[in-house]
Amino acid sequence: MICPTCKNDMIVVEHEEIELDYCTNCNGVWFDSGELELLLEAAGLESPQPLLDEILNSPEATTSEKKRKCPICGRKMKKVNIGENSEILVDISPEEHGLWFDGGEVAHLIRLLAGKTPGEPGSQQKVIGFLSEVFKVQE
Repeated sequence: MICPTCKNDMIVVEHEEIELDYCTNCNGVWFDSGELELLLEAAGLESPQPLLDEILNSPEATTSEKKRKCPICGRKMKKVNIGENSEILVDISPEEHGLWFDGGEVAHLIRLLAGKTPGEPGSQQKVIGFLSEVFKVQE
């Protein structure tokens, strides 16, 4: 798969049968449809659907950042803010093929969810630890 930001080939990173496409050049991450939900469930979030619905149904963000094309269908993606202070800006495929997180945005999401995620602490910390290592989350 080609990175929608820098147009380089991405590598596949797998964790518990969840495959993420990762760009080693810009550190962006592509979540195919359903992968973010699986990841949030693996992290111990009992019901990730409300969060996902909120993301998918959010209005288009006002930003000067250039729109990226979906790596699956090639159509321009919608930009959406996540978080109480709109600190994360993700790109959503218009055909619901998936979500694109620029470098550092997955780290922001992990930190945001780490404080809110109920569930079994061991599994949550395992996923957060894995993602922190892969996506270079700074504490």
